[in-house]
Amino acid sequence: MSYPINPYILANSQGIPRLQANSVTVNTSEVRFSFQNHRFLNAPFVGLILFKLPSIPTGTTATLPVVFATNGNNQAAINYETGAPLTVADVARAGIFLAIYDSEDGTLYVFPTATT
Repeated sequence: MSYPINPYILANSQGIPRLQANSVTVNTSEVRFSFQNHRFLNAPFVGLILFKLPSIPTGTTATLPVVFATNGNNQAAINYETGAPLTVADVARAGIFLAIYDSEDGTLYVFPTATT
């Protein structure tokens, strides 16, 4: 099944959506992964999401918080394992990351991955 105009790909038929970041921006206060604007991303949603993230530039401070940006809004990410804000150290490589989003309370939990 093909979705040529949607910014997400279903990982399995009618299953977990996969969103791919278009870019990563580093500044002094945060690291921002940007996604294509789309009305789906503001819709009520509770469940799993797969994020395909590009690599963060080498030398970026490991303690900077990570945010996800789309439709003119920033969404803070929380490390699922610690409950603390997600940092560069938690997503130190490019790849696919599993997350849980709850639009009712606006919380995005990301499962960090080990770099080893």
